[in-house]
Amino acid sequence: MGPAVLLLSGLLLPLVVAAGGPEVFSLRGSWRLRSGNGSVSLRAEVPGCVHTALLCRGLIQDPYYRFNDVMYRWISLDNWTYSRTFKTPFDVRKWQKVNLVFEGIDTVAQILLNNVTLGRTDNMFNRYSFDITSIIQEVNFVEVRFLSAVWYAAEQSRCHKAHSIPPACPPPVQKGECHVNFIRKEQCSFSWDWGPSFPTQGIWKDVRIEAYNHYHLIYFSITPFFVKSAQQWYLEVESIFDVVSSKPIAGLVAVNIPKLQTQQMFSVKFQPGEGSIVLLVNINKSAAVEPWWPNGHGRQTGYNMTTTFMMEAGCQIEKFSKVYFRTVELVQEPIPGSPGLSFYFRINGLPIFIKGSNWIPADSFQDRVTYDTLKLLLKSAADANMNALRVWGGGVYEQDEFYDICDEIGIMIWQDFMFACALYPTDQNFLESVRAEVSHQVRRLKSHPSIILWSGNNENEAAIATNWFSIPYPDIGLYIKDYVTLYVKNIREIVLSEDKSRPFIASSPTNGLESVKEGWLSRDPYDTHYGDTHFYDYNSDCWNWTVYPKTRFASEYGFQSWPSFSTIEKVSSPEDWSYTSNFSLHRQHHESGNIQMLQEIGRHFKLPQSPDPVKHFKDMIYLTQVMQAQCIKTETEFYRFSQSEIINGEGHTMGALYWQLNDIWQAPSWASLEYGGKWKLLHYFAQNFFAPLLPVAYEDKGMLHIYGVSDLHEDHKLTLRVVVHAWSSLEPVCTLAKEGVAVKAQSAVPIYKEPISDLLERCRNCTRKSCVITFCLVGEDGLRSPTNHYFLSSLKDAVGLEKTQLSASVSQQDDVYIFVLQTTAIAPFVTLDVGNIKGRFNDNGFLMTEKKKMVVFYPWEPTSVEELESSLILTSLLDVV
Repeated sequence: MGPAVLLLSGLLLPLVVAAGGPEVFSLRGSWRLRSGNGSVSLRAEVPGCVHTALLCRGLIQDPYYRFNDVMYRWISLDNWTYSRTFKTPFDVRKWQKVNLVFEGIDTVAQILLNNVTLGRTDNMFNRYSFDITSIIQEVNFVEVRFLSAVWYAAEQSRCHKAHSIPPACPPPVQKGECHVNFIRKEQCSFSWDWGPSFPTQGIWKDVRIEAYNHYHLIYFSITPFFVKSAQQWYLEVESIFDVVSSKPIAGLVAVNIPKLQTQQMFSVKFQPGEGSIVLLVNINKSAAVEPWWPNGHGRQTGYNMTTTFMMEAGCQIEKFSKVYFRTVELVQEPIPGSPGLSFYFRINGLPIFIKGSNWIPADSFQDRVTYDTLKLLLKSAADANMNALRVWGGGVYEQDEFYDICDEIGIMIWQDFMFACALYPTDQNFLESVRAEVSHQVRRLKSHPSIILWSGNNENEAAIATNWFSIPYPDIGLYIKDYVTLYVKNIREIVLSEDKSRPFIASSPTNGLESVKEGWLSRDPYDTHYGDTHFYDYNSDCWNWTVYPKTRFASEYGFQSWPSFSTIEKVSSPEDWSYTSNFSLHRQHHESGNIQMLQEIGRHFKLPQSPDPVKHFKDMIYLTQVMQAQCIKTETEFYRFSQSEIINGEGHTMGALYWQLNDIWQAPSWASLEYGGKWKLLHYFAQNFFAPLLPVAYEDKGMLHIYGVSDLHEDHKLTLRVVVHAWSSLEPVCTLAKEGVAVKAQSAVPIYKEPISDLLERCRNCTRKSCVITFCLVGEDGLRSPTNHYFLSSLKDAVGLEKTQLSASVSQQDDVYIFVLQTTAIAPFVTLDVGNIKGRFNDNGFLMTEKKKMVVFYPWEPTSVEELESSLILTSLLDVV
């Protein structure tokens, strides 16, 4: 390409454009891997880790099988080395600078090229770039010598001469490793109360050689801002460069967004070294900008944007990006009639009720988390009417594809920084590493419209405020000082300087502005009048809504269940198939978890008595899922109907994120999606309890209340249908249709109330134990809520429930399958399970009150009517004996 000439306000500027851009050469692929003493040597894929490499070569079994998490501890206690030779695919002399770049190293390693040490790594969440200009040859040998993360963490703790940094070790029930807070690595990789201990070693992200002349683009980000006074959008386009030449490089940058008739040209000058330039791009006022909306509130419109760098020296760089327009505010203001402050999100000026869950790593071995894995899990969240997920602070900052998918399907992300349930050191080395991590992650992620909040840590404010670690009172000051140093003076400072487009909170749960006022550590981070809360209670009756906090924002709450038998079967052997087997105890990482589930089930259901141990185990699995779904339904509906009211100074709840969305392995946990993506009953229930339009019932002092909850943007006049059934008959006992019910946009309003005694009298021969209430909202144009139910007594006390004959016929219709179910009696919690066939139903775990019901199955892989028929297991509550 010859010299380009550009006309800029009458100025002739010859631009010498070097032929060819930077050389990028990937080092992905086959490496050698050997153990510390060289006794194990094998081929290993990069990106990857030691465990998956050993598994791939058949040197170990599935690490998730039975007790292998403990059997394979030796792997993470050894020091492994990755190495490979490579030919340089270009003439080194042509390039001013050559770097070796690691997008992610897990975690503690020494990097050598041609036996020269380039440097050391100690942070899994950092990007490492080494200058190898003077070391690279025609043929090269690269080595990454890892240290055991477990030994390293123990050593760091031992060398920490100041005050102790608790907790030292996880509870024994977790079968984990100690001192994870001393290493910047995925905190749950040393075990958690839902996951195994697999402290991996490996090159977990991309690794490559980059060669360039003159200048090189390292980070590129776009953040939108809306100026209310001018009613205009503008973009902050930030580019971070490495300039090799010893003097500044001048040139032009052109930004073009064709769909918005926006073109701008900038004259720029890059200074030598690493630096950034920020361009402010004003969007053409006559263009109609369609903003990015969360799932359920509008479209996720993005615009193609081209940014072209044309400099006096070096090549022309062209960046193609998708740009989205949305604003976010975290509103914390006084509420009439209530002490404290609100805590809710406004997106594009509209208050949005946050519906969703908490995300944990999808696998102990990150190299197994593919685009398809992420797409399936995130799409399942959107399909259950979720609009948000919290990326929890004990895992990893997710891969780029995760956030890309969220951008595309409208899932808002509450993004924690990776600190969880622990105190952390604040020595210089640790802080420097964290500062690099935070600035790297914010630069990498801030262009994503899906991310609406940065949050400093998970539960660490609460850990100090409520003294989880029994710190003697005189010493608390030291830990508060550490806390403020880490999250406020370092993390917050970097976030605010890197990203002015979204809010930051220091912790979750927190009292928000009240915590700030109290020196960043509130007396009670769980106070319902401020900020967000986490709430768990396994001892009370979960059907009783009065036990739940009428909080401003519920960012964590949940109950456990077991995954399906088909999921457990893959990692167990027949002797494990009992609720009290060693395996069942081994998989339960939450103290007394299996007993708590039993107790919670026993309040409302008859416990299984089958003499057949496998039948008994399957019945228990089914009941844990029914119990979990019903509990979280009750709690979430409580949060949703509390959004528009203040009662005794509490309310205006504007968020419900249950714990947790997904699983890291096959085990009992709080998840609604099993490892592999199969929907538990809870996830089917979530599709209903998060529906955009929903009637919700609760009982207070003998009075039945029904609220109309709506996320719709318009008010609607609807008909409320209330149907009362006797358990003994498919014919309704009585039906009530209340017409002209006003359901307000984006609010929860009372639409019906009646004393239960009147209702039972009105519906002749009904008692609390013999009848059940179902209800739904119906409007014009096919607008319809899911049908909800309200139990008037525990189902173990229900009178008239008969064991039903359930049957199903299966047929194919285009690319879905239709199951037509038939029943001879009312059947609670009817569940269809097709074992290992991947896919989901449109409804499951429902109360069947009609002879016939049609259920749709959406397959995720090819299947057939025959396969589905032979795999189908139909269960309802009375099949449990």
